[in-house]
Amino acid sequence: MTKLSIQNFTFRYADGTAALRNISLDIQPNELFVFLGPSRSGKTTLLRLLNRLSDLIDGTEQEGAILFNGQDIFANGTNVIDLRRRISMVFAVPTPLPGTIYDNLTYGLKMAGMKEKSNLDERVERSLRQAALWDEVKDRLFDSAFALSGGQKQRLCLARSLALEPEVILLDNPTSGLDPISTSIVEESLYELKQRYTIIMVPHSVQQASRVADRAAFFLDGEVVEVGDQTDIFIHPQDKRTEDYVTGRFG
Repeated sequence: MTKLSIQNFTFRYADGTAALRNISLDIQPNELFVFLGPSRSGKTTLLRLLNRLSDLIDGTEQEGAILFNGQDIFANGTNVIDLRRRISMVFAVPTPLPGTIYDNLTYGLKMAGMKEKSNLDERVERSLRQAALWDEVKDRLFDSAFALSGGQKQRLCLARSLALEPEVILLDNPTSGLDPISTSIVEESLYELKQRYTIIMVPHSVQQASRVADRAAFFLDGEVVEVGDQTDIFIHPQDKRTEDYVTGRFG
């Protein structure tokens, strides 16, 4: 089954501005799908819609449907808290919670009812390993999360999402403030993560997109111009606007 199906979706802000126009995309299980495009093209708006962060904006209007495992995420009765656990988001700016590294990783689990320390410990280690952070922090789990470097904080936020065992991970420019080494570590972890999760990412750059994407959609002015696999989009694009963007002629 298709993991996420976006069907003829249009989204408008309160002033009538259409941030997205008639978007249709299917995203498959265990693929790393990239939303690519210049600033204000609609890619981050769509990413936030996928776990209903759009609910926090007053006065919006929408048409069409977004199906997650075949169910419309905007249907009456949808448990939004559960949806955000299953479709988890990691933001561009890492935001550790006050407290220790261990606290950060167990807070959501405890809120979900997990109390047994052995289970919490196992989930902490597994999520940190998946985020390529375990070896760096295993001896200081009870130190403040704020003492971590920028790259470590970003991987901690990724691990915090993974601890809840989501089905989909949304990554909003997750390496924008990181140095090249930290960026490389995060990118390498993505290859492992997509064996277990579906990943949708707004990348830091065209170069990053070309390195990590299984498939990509090129957005421009709220519309999807072109969808294809890595070769289709970055080597043999069919639309000149896509070619101009990926070759650096604009954006």
